[in-house]
Amino acid sequence: MIQMNKPSRIYIDFHVLQTVPPSCVNRDDTGSPKTAVYGGTTRARISSQAWKRAMRRTFEELLPRDQLGVRTKRIVGLVAGEIQQLAPDADAEALAIKALTAAGLGIKSADKGTDALFFMSLAQAKALAQAAVEHPDKMKNKADAEVTAILREAPSVDMILFGRMVADNPSLNYDAAAQVAHCISTHTVHNEYDYFTAMDDLSPEDTAGAAHLDTTEYNSSTLYRYATVNAAELFRHLQGDTPAVVRCFAEAMIRSMPTGKQNSFANRTLPSDVYVAVRGDQPINFAPAFEKAVRADREGGYISGSEAALKNYALELYETFAEKPLLALGVGKAMAGIGADVMPLPRMLDALEAWVGENVGKDGVG
Repeated sequence: MIQMNKPSRIYIDFHVLQTVPPSCVNRDDTGSPKTAVYGGTTRARISSQAWKRAMRRTFEELLPRDQLGVRTKRIVGLVAGEIQQLAPDADAEALAIKALTAAGLGIKSADKGTDALFFMSLAQAKALAQAAVEHPDKMKNKADAEVTAILREAPSVDMILFGRMVADNPSLNYDAAAQVAHCISTHTVHNEYDYFTAMDDLSPEDTAGAAHLDTTEYNSSTLYRYATVNAAELFRHLQGDTPAVVRCFAEAMIRSMPTGKQNSFANRTLPSDVYVAVRGDQPINFAPAFEKAVRADREGGYISGSEAALKNYALELYETFAEKPLLALGVGKAMAGIGADVMPLPRMLDALEAWVGENVGKDGVG
């Protein structure tokens, strides 16, 4: 009989149910809330890009600044600032352009920078600046191998999680250790319109009309959100920092919210339910649980129906195609129905961090 090896891959899946009141969190090119057709009905949608941006902003509250990167076209100024600190008398801007060109990037000008956004860690900016100051002769060649290597080393945490794609120089690409899905409403939505007016505070008292009028399109929904982290890929880059980064990703994924129309709608909410499944086979998105749109229950809400659909889909999946997870943690009483160990969010984060510390990168796992 063939003896199966212990899992060498560890994927951490995050499943979140979250209700958002009237809002326009993520707009399309016409200003309307983004939607998608799923299961034959229109659903509210928030793009993965919008939520990853919100997560990166939350990372700034959870991680030291030097562990994070900057995604910008203005990389000349970033590197020039580091050069200025090392060599105050140098022409920092010109030297930065030479260094970035030697690293294999196409620089349009000091102001415009690169054609596309470039993801750079602060450690890479410092190392490139130091090389430019100490070895200016190497900055004369385009795509110098040693200079280019600087931008392949010391990636930031968010770069490792979300990846980097460089069209100018594919050797600088990083595969993302995390994936974030476009979240969709578990039910059908119909966008609505808010007609509003604004008054001029200094207008004469006998003026009856408004100084401005317009409409804002919005919807409200119960969302299913999904993300997954390849813990083995994280460990390959981060080693002993992996447990803390997994915890950071989990907290940012659960607590963050894109800021679209935030001042108009104040739609900051927290999830109703969180289900975390640590898997040794493959990531599994539970979106098919909502392929048939959830109907409002007798009291008029979607949460209980969404919880039931998620639970039923997971239990059926575990009986047919997938093994039960190596670890299942949950926030929200309904998640106990899927076999999750349910607890408050801070304890769940502690438990997840501890499990990763004890299991990932040891005995061939991860």
